Amino acid sequence: MSRTPIVAGNWKMNMHRNDGEALAAAVSAGADGLGCSVVLCPPAILISVVVGAVGERRIGVGGQDCHPNATGAHTGDISAGMLADARCGWVIVGHSERRTDHGETDAQVEVKASAALSAGLIAIVCVGETEAERDAGDADAVVERQVRGSLPDGASADTVVVAYEPVWAIGTGRTPTTDDIAAMHAHIRSILSDCLGGDAAAATRILYGGSVKPGNAEEIMALDGVDGALVGGASLKSDDFLAICRAASSR
Repeated sequence: MSRTPIVAGNWKMNMHRNDGEALAAAVSAGADGLGCSVVLCPPAILISVVVGAVGERRIGVGGQDCHPNATGAHTGDISAGMLADARCGWVIVGHSERRTDHGETDAQVEVKASAALSAGLIAIVCVGETEAERDAGDADAVVERQVRGSLPDGASADTVVVAYEPVWAIGTGRTPTTDDIAAMHAHIRSILSDCLGGDAAAATRILYGGSVKPGNAEEIMALDGVDGALVGGASLKSDDFLAICRAASSR
């Protein structure tokens, strides 16, 4: 089954207004004619800047997190509806840095993903094992628990994207072997088949994340079952990010 690749840039807690605007404009200009969907996920304070910079071009904009509630006394949080109102179409939920730094559980990720779907956003649901879990031989079990526990009710290929990010590879420059990446993506698709049904699982995009860069993007994007990338550090340089987008487009 043909699945349009996605390359999503997670800017994390980086960029000020002028730099973010220039980066979004450069990515937007360079993305014309690419055969993949491109999504930029800036810090919340820069969403309006990025939306303005990409204009009417076919560049998606997403949040890096959302609160499960639509409104309420939740100082510092942002609802999925607020992201949609700011012209976002996407939101990342369950990133390992949220799971680790903020103690988010699979159940909390699931309700955030549900809120995203209710607001009309596409949820990028992140899963991945730590180095200790992989070394102990528990990677498959950990990822299966996360996928099953984090998928929202009503998930479909149109509303949910899964991003596999081995925690030990994020920002470290290390990547699993291509065999390991392909095997985990196949494992995730098997779990999705059980959760969503075979047709929906076959149509669902599964992204790889974890030190994706121009030097390894082509090899990773060529792997069976890899439908794009969730990119961290390399998304902060337009040339690097666009090179990854081109690699995904040529798969």
